[in-house]
Amino acid sequence: MNRVKFGDVVQEIKINVDRSTDDHEYFIAGEHMDSSNIHITRRGRFSESDVGPAFTRLFRPGQVLYGSRRTYLRKVAVADFEGITSNTTFVLETKDSNRLLQELLPYIMLTDRFSEYAINNSKGSTNPYILFKDLAAYEFDLPTIEEQRQLVVLLSACDRAKEAYKRLLKQTDEVVKSQFIEMFGNPILHEKDDSLSRLGDICLLKAGKFVKADDIKETQADGMYPCYGGNGLRGYVPDYNQEGDCPLIGRQGALCGNVQYATGRFHATEHAVVVTPKIEMNRYWLYHLLVMLELNRYASGAAQPGLAVNKLEDIRISVPHIADQNLFSALAEQSDKSKFVVKKNLKTISLIYQR
Repeated sequence: MNRVKFGDVVQEIKINVDRSTDDHEYFIAGEHMDSSNIHITRRGRFSESDVGPAFTRLFRPGQVLYGSRRTYLRKVAVADFEGITSNTTFVLETKDSNRLLQELLPYIMLTDRFSEYAINNSKGSTNPYILFKDLAAYEFDLPTIEEQRQLVVLLSACDRAKEAYKRLLKQTDEVVKSQFIEMFGNPILHEKDDSLSRLGDICLLKAGKFVKADDIKETQADGMYPCYGGNGLRGYVPDYNQEGDCPLIGRQGALCGNVQYATGRFHATEHAVVVTPKIEMNRYWLYHLLVMLELNRYASGAAQPGLAVNKLEDIRISVPHIADQNLFSALAEQSDKSKFVVKKNLKTISLIYQR
């Protein structure tokens, strides 16, 4: 293997367009790229969005897009169509495909070592960013072309397997959703029916308590309990303020309105709302009901979307017979067992992928 610098084999492509005359329909922004996923599944349309003047950078199929802001998010994606992005998204391609295969480039950029380098060499604190000239100084071992071809075959196979498992998880969720609607109807269509029960009348909705960020640990040890915040599981803390199986609603954060299900003893922060039934109710059925309601629709605020507890309490829901709740819950739990196996296989594939 040869030791090379990133800038020796990779170049940033800077082709700008005049938006006043350009006819490209689609653009890619940071929110259209998922962390550690080379596939682009979303895109913006200029006719439907008010984007700033920074969106003038042309990209073409096969080129790699890299989010230079907040590099810890690992936003590396391969373009599969021609469009426009902003000047904070690097458009990259290899200088010589006989030296470095374009197909291998995104996998190199998703390695832990590359990500750590980008994070450590980013500038700024509030919205850290990296310049291409700093990225160009990254050094790595470059395999031979034949070895690169073999790596691309293996990594592509892992990637296809990962995507297949992700689709299977999504399909399993769709089956559960369809079963819920078949048994109880779509709760969103019923939410304005005054004859139904207010969520706040039949459930206690209470936000958790503040916990210092320094007290939250990444791994669980003896005497540590799961800590849930606005975006779900945050880590583990040495104390708990809730006990028992409970649905939780994220009321502030990037995933505002998301619903989690916590088991055993756990801690809920002030950004999570714990939902506890006041009447006889299957809590796992309640969890799925809350998921079906798509609660992010009730969020307000642009910079930092939030959910008010009183808004949640005013939602109208229909409560079916407990026997029907239990029946659905049993079906959902069976699906969860299938998902557990899929997630385990997905984790194994991801570990092989990283190696």
